[in-house]
Amino acid sequence: MRVLGVDPGLTRCGVGIVEGEPGRPCRLLVGGVIRTDPGAELADRLLALDGKLAALVARHEPDAVAVERVFSQHNVSTVIGTAQASGIAILAGARSGLPVTTYTPSEVKAAVTGYGDADKNQITTMVTRILRLAEAPRPADAADAIALAICHIWRGGAKARLTPKTGKTGRTGVRQ
Repeated sequence: MRVLGVDPGLTRCGVGIVEGEPGRPCRLLVGGVIRTDPGAELADRLLALDGKLAALVARHEPDAVAVERVFSQHNVSTVIGTAQASGIAILAGARSGLPVTTYTPSEVKAAVTGYGDADKNQITTMVTRILRLAEAPRPADAADAIALAICHIWRGGAKARLTPKTGKTGRTGVRQ
């Protein structure tokens, strides 16, 4: 299974493509961030993010997309930008006919570190160990996106095998 993980952000959107299957070692194919110019118009930023995510999907042909579920923060302008970027990531998967699953930060942390309140350093350390990387993925947004992909392979991939295939994804078309 090949999964595109997306840690949504409008200025820095983390992306990671990981290949693997539950109970087996995973392999990193892509890890990094998509940046948009904070001085550009919102529509142009969203369009640029959409184009870059679509190009990743076309080039690497993932089997699924895992996106971090947006949660409420104190800074409303930050959460709005994150939600907009999240929508673009979900659209990129849906447009390609891929199953899209969202995960809470706690679900990802628990899957990768075994602890739902792990900090960013613990996530990065475990992603580096799990994938047997010589260097830790940087910045943290990239490590978070890679962790999302690992989470989906280990949890979502196994869950999908156990769930009868009904073809139904819920009202929104997004598996949660």
